[in-house]
Amino acid sequence: MQELHDAPLAPLTTFRLGGPATRLITAATDAEVIDAVREADAGGTPLLLIGGGSNLVIGDKGFDGTALRIATRGFELSGTTLELAAGEVWTDAVARTVEAGLAGVECLSGIPGSAGATPIQNVGAYGQEVSTTITEVIAYDRRAGETVTLANGECAFTYRHSRFKADPERYVVLRVRFRLEDADGLSAPVKYAETARALGVEVGDRVPLATARDTVLKLRAGKGMVLDPEDHDTWSAGSFFTNPILTDADFAVFRARVRERLGEGVEPPAYPAGEGHTKTSAAWLIDKAGFTKGYGTGPARISTKHTLALTNRGGATTEDLLALAREVVAGVRETFGITLVNEPVTVGVSL
Repeated sequence: MQELHDAPLAPLTTFRLGGPATRLITAATDAEVIDAVREADAGGTPLLLIGGGSNLVIGDKGFDGTALRIATRGFELSGTTLELAAGEVWTDAVARTVEAGLAGVECLSGIPGSAGATPIQNVGAYGQEVSTTITEVIAYDRRAGETVTLANGECAFTYRHSRFKADPERYVVLRVRFRLEDADGLSAPVKYAETARALGVEVGDRVPLATARDTVLKLRAGKGMVLDPEDHDTWSAGSFFTNPILTDADFAVFRARVRERLGEGVEPPAYPAGEGHTKTSAAWLIDKAGFTKGYGTGPARISTKHTLALTNRGGATTEDLLALAREVVAGVRETFGITLVNEPVTVGVSL
């Protein structure tokens, strides 16, 4: 294991924000990960897990404890079964599944971060979520002091949520197993309308895997959602807020408020979200509340390509970012009566 003291954490995050950690350990094997976690727990030392750093907002004061960077590697494909080590770069792993002719995660191309983070967030985009292909998650259970294997049904997956996110102090994801589909080189059925339009097909159709991947990458790049060190629109955590899911009664109240504020002919986005619930668009809410692309005058601004992304234009602090986030949350609440929830994990700070 590599060990550093008073180590900068900002370079390990896609925001490029945050102060140093008292100690930074980089673990390259599952055994090293477990040893570092056990040592921290035995000593009562606060522990921060870092994978790809694409979903972290770290405070300017940094982290007073041990930051553990999980840098494990492992890509094992047997038939349609895939096992990934937690430290594998997610978008690279997706590319390899496409090259292997297997469907199921091709629309998750370009998402930054590590494989181990995908079950925690139940990562999803363009009509796919990892919860539909994950079969098992192998994790170290800090409470029990042992490695456990959790089947899909035990992971409590919901929209951008899971058992692991609900109890972040308990589990350390080590490996993730997936079951993909051999559809003779074709993608899974296209579920997302925007993707279908870009592909020139109908929702439910299949397309060549490489075509699906390339199309998603172009869509993401157009929104600043593919990492590029030279493009400040990608100095972000991707979508900063989750799409609100409302009860049907709350959605009716919201719909009436939209008409009151924006006019009788205006209808808010609405998507089925399970019995008695409707999902609406956080990006739409932000835009219609007056926070358009490029909003802001300081070093932290809304992306010029997508209203859901808050960005570091260079030289920003975490407090700059949080001030912008709080302004957006307050504005949307005032306009529409809906409180947006941040998707990235905050460390030492909160909205």
